[in-house]
Amino acid sequence: MVYRFLHTADIHLDSPLRTLALRNAELSELIGLATRRSFVRIIDLCLDEQVDALVIAGDLYDGEQTSMKTARFLAEQLGRLHQAGIRAFIIRGNHDALSKITAELVLPETVKVFGAVAEAVAIDRAPGHFPVAIHGLSFAKPQAPESLLRHYALPVPDAVNIGIMHTSLGGSPGHDLYAPCSVPNLRQTGFRYWALGHIHKRSAVEDASSAIIMPGIPQGRDINEDGTKSVSLVTIRDDRSVVVEERQTAVAQFERLVVDISSASDWKTVISQAKSKVDDLSSEVSTDHLVARVEITGATELAWRIRRDIDLLRTELETHGAASGNVWIEKVVTSPVAPRQQVSRPSALDELATIIDSEIRHSLEYREEVRLIANELRGQLPPELRDIFGKDEVSFENLLGQFATEGASHVLARLRGSEGE
Repeated sequence: MVYRFLHTADIHLDSPLRTLALRNAELSELIGLATRRSFVRIIDLCLDEQVDALVIAGDLYDGEQTSMKTARFLAEQLGRLHQAGIRAFIIRGNHDALSKITAELVLPETVKVFGAVAEAVAIDRAPGHFPVAIHGLSFAKPQAPESLLRHYALPVPDAVNIGIMHTSLGGSPGHDLYAPCSVPNLRQTGFRYWALGHIHKRSAVEDASSAIIMPGIPQGRDINEDGTKSVSLVTIRDDRSVVVEERQTAVAQFERLVVDISSASDWKTVISQAKSKVDDLSSEVSTDHLVARVEITGATELAWRIRRDIDLLRTELETHGAASGNVWIEKVVTSPVAPRQQVSRPSALDELATIIDSEIRHSLEYREEVRLIANELRGQLPPELRDIFGKDEVSFENLLGQFATEGASHVLARLRGSEGE
């Protein structure tokens, strides 16, 4: 008889918000509760599909700020599985290791939380059904700079072996190195399925011998976790072949929307085109809510006005989204530029643009001045918001370059606009 389970990871229950909390209280509340609502959907899916088990590959919590209210919520939801006779297998990830209540929470007996020593749990199955063994390993500390594979037991003979691991694999942008390993290394273990966690973007490597799945985060928390979010519904057939189905679980989906207004001849057309693009995107998203970051781009004589009146454009889009009931505008950014004048002799503004681009923007003196201003602003922010300026030196320097480019475009666009006023 088949064996079915749901595989998820990186729930990050009650993850604290950062930039959203500064902009829109209603949107902040929606996203603040989204991780819980998404987890309820995961439990609902387990019950609807009548799976044998739920597998969580780390980072149920988000870190040391986790409260007992979060823990009680988790216990209640896992209790729903217990009542239905569905088991749960959980490993602790790097964020769970920071949580002070991780080791204190009392869970139903059908929930197996793996400890710091690797274990293989044999699943009790009826006679004639193929045996199943689930392997797992948790870490008590948030750092795991070396591979964990050598700690796992050998596959149980004649069983379908399922491994659970929290790992960065070969590394991923935006994620710390954690228990690194490679796909070939995982294949060599002889495990039929590897249930991974840690990287928030979904990936799957499948062949006749194994399935290695990183399900990604089931609910995005900010614009950097945009796109469809899901879990994996896994069926191991009687012939031991594996079928992996992706099931969407997000309550709200973050998306980046680029609106090219090069063809717009007036302000009314700019608004109309932006609204139309938002509507098109909304029709393509299947979640309850769409949270969009809108970028206005293109070469247009209206560049100066768009930059000047960005607050009015945002209000128009927010009002339009509110009327639909499920569209939220996370932010509106602009990158339009005024078209260069097609004349034989460059204008004074064209010459200024050339000087800014060739002599000022890339000069060491200018970059140092921008760096000093950015460092002063960052120092005035509370610690939890300082990542706005980048999480490391490379991202900080890249952001300074963006500031310089956007600043120059903004000044030039407004100067061109003032010529016609």
